[in-house]
Amino acid sequence: MSTLRRVAGKLGGLLLTLFLASLLVFFSRFLVPGDPVRFLLRGRKPSPEAIADITAQYGLDLPPWEQYVRWIAGVLHGDFGRSLQFRQSVTTVLGDRLPVTLMLVVMAGAIIAVAGLVGGAIAALNKGRAVDRGILISLTVLGAIPSFVGSIVLIAVLSVQLGWFPSFGSGSGFWDMAYHLVLPSIALAIVFIVLVGKVTRSAMVEQLNREHVEVATSRGMTRLAVIRRHVLRNALGPILTVSGVLVAGLIVASSIVEQAFGLAGVGSLLVGSVDRLDFPVVQAIVLLVVTAFVVVNAIIDILEPWIDPRSAAGAGAR
Repeated sequence: MSTLRRVAGKLGGLLLTLFLASLLVFFSRFLVPGDPVRFLLRGRKPSPEAIADITAQYGLDLPPWEQYVRWIAGVLHGDFGRSLQFRQSVTTVLGDRLPVTLMLVVMAGAIIAVAGLVGGAIAALNKGRAVDRGILISLTVLGAIPSFVGSIVLIAVLSVQLGWFPSFGSGSGFWDMAYHLVLPSIALAIVFIVLVGKVTRSAMVEQLNREHVEVATSRGMTRLAVIRRHVLRNALGPILTVSGVLVAGLIVASSIVEQAFGLAGVGSLLVGSVDRLDFPVVQAIVLLVVTAFVVVNAIIDILEPWIDPRSAAGAGAR
């Protein structure tokens, strides 16, 4: 019963957070300078009647609260409105670009998981040795490389000089797209590998110094069994917490990488929509990013007690 109450509380908090986020996302556009009607007119000087018709067509003549009610009702039905620059449904515009960004984020996430977790684990298990110092130095150097600089270096070396990977476009079809996204996913993953690697090392070092690890070792358990049962499992909590932050970070950072590699994804769409005051598209993308961040973190909060039962016991004691 306590588990059900906890899950219900998390879901309630999730819905409340999404509602508040939707308010912030929608009404923040009224703080942005610029008139979307002027963008629609493309510099022309129409009559007041024409301006009124365009304003009414996009619902811009309604009070802000009524605009929000219409917008959120549409969002709940999968309708994010109509794009000002593409003159078509925002859902259609996002649907054309979302596969590229999703595959880019998934591939970058796989690279981050492998390189970050493995690198951090190896460093922790060799704390104070040359391997540990080498990995920490490498992570520090990688952390100082911005995504756009990493993109330029990867294009110059692996694409222009060696010709191993394409440097522009997203390809067509699943495997061709995956091939085109190898370099962008590496460029996107670089900074986040540093974060996951350092958190993994710190969490595992902390667990290796715990008394229960020493007790398990003294009872004759093999080092591999101790690491698997007592170190890795208990270190997953901080790693999962960081993973929740990575979701939103990857989507936002993808805009830089997509621009560098000429990818028609959601990130580059966001940059172009902000520049052109295409508020419906901007609102849809920001709301999707916030929703992904909140949902992933809620899932992690729900799963954490099953991964590490001590967290639930600590919460109950408090």
